[in-house]
Amino acid sequence: MKKSNLFIYGIVLLAVLMISCHKGRNKLINSWKITAVEAKMPLSDSAKTAILTNGMLTFTKDGYVTGFLQSEITNGTYVLTKGGKSLVIKDETGTPYPCESTITEDKLILDSKEMKITLDKI
Repeated sequence: MKKSNLFIYGIVLLAVLMISCHKGRNKLINSWKITAVEAKMPLSDSAKTAILTNGMLTFTKDGYVTGFLQSEITNGTYVLTKGGKSLVIKDETGTPYPCESTITEDKLILDSKEMKITLDKI
């Protein structure tokens, strides 16, 4: 009896986690334009200008991302965990870009060890 109750509680917990991650993912699916860059490590003015000028990300519901972050991403992937609070973007070579994420209806904030980037929904 105890094992069956534990099993049921485990399934309920898993369902709650999946639903909370799914809601965050739904808010993320769209195109976003970089509007602000706050460097935490040395970043040249030309690199910051390139990020602000070209910076855009498009997330799809099937886990893919394209655009320009610090470089061009043509066939990247992403994983959103911790209820939408943690985002890892991987470029086509598999290089991960982990960050804490804050997602609202019209803003996306990506906070990594290198920089904090604010994006607006397009």
